[in-house]
Amino acid sequence: MGARNEEHGQRHSVITGIDSMKILDQAFAAVESFHPLSNYERETLLAKTREAAANGHFEPFKTSSIFDSTAENPQWLGEEPPEIRKLMPA
Repeated sequence: MGARNEEHGQRHSVITGIDSMKILDQAFAAVESFHPLSNYERETLLAKTREAAANGHFEPFKTSSIFDSTAENPQWLGEEPPEIRKLMPA
């Protein structure tokens, strides 16, 4: 399910598992009752969360490598091609 923010042209999605008719009905109700935030509501929300969002403290899965399986297994990436190795510091 997704909702489009017309002002900013962004699409926001929510992925939900549907394991019963009750949950399906709940998902449809959420879509049908959706309305975008007003500019004032959006700016108020952003102001409230700006400081917490500034350094990624609450999202280490986005701002660190501790949840990154590729960082833990660099062999998955293989060798860099010669043209990329030329760009790398010695």
